Amino acid sequence: MTDTAVYAAGGVVWRLVDGKLHVLVVHRTAYADLTLPKGKVEPGESLAETAAREIFEETGIRVALGVPVGVSKYRLPSKRQKIVHYWSAEATDDAIRASTFVPNKEIAAVEWLTPRKALARLSYPVDIEILENFLAFVDDGILATFPIIVLRHGKAVAREDWSGPDAERPLTDRGRRQAKAAVGPLRAFGVRKVISSDAVRCADTVAPLAKALRTQVRTTAALSQDAWEAGTSDPRSVIGKRIRAHKPVVLCSHGPVLPDILSELALATGTLRGSYLGSASALETGAFSVVHLSATNPGSGIVAIETHEPKV
Repeated sequence: MTDTAVYAAGGVVWRLVDGKLHVLVVHRTAYADLTLPKGKVEPGESLAETAAREIFEETGIRVALGVPVGVSKYRLPSKRQKIVHYWSAEATDDAIRASTFVPNKEIAAVEWLTPRKALARLSYPVDIEILENFLAFVDDGILATFPIIVLRHGKAVAREDWSGPDAERPLTDRGRRQAKAAVGPLRAFGVRKVISSDAVRCADTVAPLAKALRTQVRTTAALSQDAWEAGTSDPRSVIGKRIRAHKPVVLCSHGPVLPDILSELALATGTLRGSYLGSASALETGAFSVVHLSATNPGSGIVAIETHEPKV
């Protein structure tokens, strides 16, 4: 990566039509080409937010991001490098019906194609490579997925500067900014349920997200640092319920507890444990890891993990 690189994001948008897979491509007006929906990052945006926004703006379809399916890199005429991150994204029937897409000065048309036709008609080799990455997941029996997102609370007042109970330590100004900044990236993955340690610093980290979703934060001592230090934490019970639910969820907890949460996710899904778990759990305050699981093939284990750093 270079400081002068242009960053963008997009997706392989898919649906099943009579049980057959179709992917969405866009006909760009100015370039007279056929490509995957994507666009440049706007100031203050995360890549995940960009992908969801650009897919909606170019196709009219609101999506939740699925597994990451690759990064394309190429040189622009200006000689600057363009780096584009892609995710898979299911277009639900409701989202398609809600689309108000009309041809415009940027996108002349959108078109659903079978993968074979899309591979033959896409204008650029980098798009073909991304679509092939997506199809490799399909070949492995993985299509619909759901995320369990593990979030470390925002920056809190230091222990040595706090005289009250540790569980009541509040967020700092930076921690509150991190909490607000996390809302967009977390929503890009379709989160609907919010579960948190009962510590103030965790509950307050996900409060802005819960407000945006018009839901309540469910707090539990099972994910708390106090319980972890006392040997009574119980991430296993929380993880088991969330895997069985097959619904996007965010779990907000503490640095020392995160390795146990990731280990329980691997154990519960029959995934071999390795150094990747350590990387996914070694989060700075306000960061989160997205653990993607198959919605239809439990034997797939952990399909992918991606980590997102805080924007502030």
